[in-house]
Amino acid sequence: MTTRRESILARIRTTLTGTSNVGTRIWRSRVQALARQESPAIIIEPVSDTPEQNTSLPTLDWSLVVRVSVVVRGDVPDQQADPIVESLHAKLMADLTVGGNAIDIQPGNVSFEMVDADQPTGVISCDYLVRYRTELDDLTTIP
Repeated sequence: MTTRRESILARIRTTLTGTSNVGTRIWRSRVQALARQESPAIIIEPVSDTPEQNTSLPTLDWSLVVRVSVVVRGDVPDQQADPIVESLHAKLMADLTVGGNAIDIQPGNVSFEMVDADQPTGVISCDYLVRYRTELDDLTTIP
């Protein structure tokens, strides 16, 4: 079995397939540079996952921060990324339970990084807080 965290990350990747202007150029935790023909693209990565124990129940409530980064190339990168960000946000907010794996998903911080490369490049990072619950002694089961 896989952990709930892994199930959530996999479901987010599946949900984002077909995002405007991206298609299937979606990667999990990619660390290699993207080739020009690989953008626009989306990279999904976990940022943090914090547990809180319920004192009256043998369960843990988790707060998973997931970063969904849009990588684009163009003269005005943030403008190039805007329809992609709009599409991915709509897709994630359409199922607040992340396929039945979460209690809730909430949008968080959005940051913009412009990079001087062979062509102007932008990385627009959208953070989402995913709340989910596990058994105290089992990270795979839904209580």
